Amino acid sequence: MNVAGWFELFGWRDVLDVALVFVVIYYLLVLIRGTRAVQILLGILFIGGVYYAAGRVELVTLQSLLSRFLSLLPLAIIVLFQQEIRRALANFGRNPLWGLNVQKQVDSTIHEVEVAASALAASRTGGLIVLQRLEGLRNYIENGVEIDAKVSSALLVNLFTPETPLHDGAAIIQQDRIAAASCFLPLSSRAGLSRTLGTRHRAALGISEETDALAVVVSEETGGISVALGGQLMRNLDAKALRNKLYQYLIRDINIQVGRAK
Repeated sequence: MNVAGWFELFGWRDVLDVALVFVVIYYLLVLIRGTRAVQILLGILFIGGVYYAAGRVELVTLQSLLSRFLSLLPLAIIVLFQQEIRRALANFGRNPLWGLNVQKQVDSTIHEVEVAASALAASRTGGLIVLQRLEGLRNYIENGVEIDAKVSSALLVNLFTPETPLHDGAAIIQQDRIAAASCFLPLSSRAGLSRTLGTRHRAALGISEETDALAVVVSEETGGISVALGGQLMRNLDAKALRNKLYQYLIRDINIQVGRAK
């Protein structure tokens, strides 16, 4: 049956309805990817599967118990996914056209990170800034202190000022927002790493090995700026080189996201 035949059989409203449901489900999956919500969702699907199986084999008591739980599921979803729901509504409020304004957000973020890294390097203040790309970083955000503030160089520099409460750990950026600070990251355990690499550089390598995130590191010993991506460390970058790396690895992936959304 050709496409015209499908339209005649179901009607264009049915096709549009299914397409919109598919788009909503897709964006919900993108939203929760890389977060604890994935495990919660799998748990809910497992309970639903057990409920269905209990009905098939007539396990009345188990089915009755699970039916009471499933009747409370809408309320449970709101409670369990409150952070994701709030973040989704905030994203739609800032960007109702699904990504058409993302390029401008990333341009601003790149500029602020470049200025902050240069200022930290000039004063030889250590810093670790992680920028989310395609994979979610919610698990790492949750072990830090939530900030949810617009990215600014002044705020980033202040976060890493010695003796301040949040100077240890990493600041994690999602698009144009500083999601959290004082986040602890997995350290790279790769053999053969230079002994000159400190904890920040090993943490930057660790997060780049575990995820596709990009990490910017400023050494407090030398003032050198490095970028970690895919388990590789690019060292001794000046401001221009840092900006080029950020554009290369962030803008390209944002374009991929927008292309998928279309």
